[in-house]
Amino acid sequence: MIAVVMALGAGACSDEEASGGSDDSKKKGTSSAAAHEPKTLTEAQLKAVAFTEGQAVGEYTASPYTLDGPLSDAYTADPARCQPLVSLAGEVSDYDPAAQVQRRVDIPDEMLGITIDVTLRSYTNGDAADVMKALGRAGKDCAGGFTEERAIARAKYLKVEPAKAPDFAAEADGVKAYRFTVRDVKEKSELYEYLTVVRSGSTTLAFRGETTSTKDIGGIPQDVMAAQWAKFRAS
Repeated sequence: MIAVVMALGAGACSDEEASGGSDDSKKKGTSSAAAHEPKTLTEAQLKAVAFTEGQAVGEYTASPYTLDGPLSDAYTADPARCQPLVSLAGEVSDYDPAAQVQRRVDIPDEMLGITIDVTLRSYTNGDAADVMKALGRAGKDCAGGFTEERAIARAKYLKVEPAKAPDFAAEADGVKAYRFTVRDVKEKSELYEYLTVVRSGSTTLAFRGETTSTKDIGGIPQDVMAAQWAKFRAS
């Protein structure tokens, strides 16, 4: 199913790049492009390609969130143009996903270990591609830092830098990867977080890694991203 989605996505891009001709031909081109838009996956379909509860991913274990996942509408950015780097939740993003599934991936009982939030989102009307463009703009505009506004606290992002892309990046329709240097809310130490977002057709796969330790985790674990990508592509 996903291979078909990607193939359709490539057709849509070709239609969008075409120009010229009469008004009638333009209308036909628009209709053709709409007919070839990548299929928007439902929540049930996203669940089918997401990690399952208890699934082992190398040394990590996947689980669903018992409550809402992190980085929801309680997290916003100042200035607002940096928002894509903080949260892509529909309530605070310019692009509202049609469906969303979140998974937590970590090493159980390891207090200072890395926690990876894995979020699969499907979009309509080409919004998935626009999400990636917004991420790219934010990565450039906010390289010098910004403030993350939380429900009861604020966190200062000191730096936004490009990070290593996944090994499978060439198979995707788009990839954005960043490393954040963040001053903790008590302003006593610096922490490091990573964000990698991969697009395939109308779906994005977002991986956000963080730890309460001051140690740099070095990026989102490649085996976690590769395992999720493989499961997504295999459906």
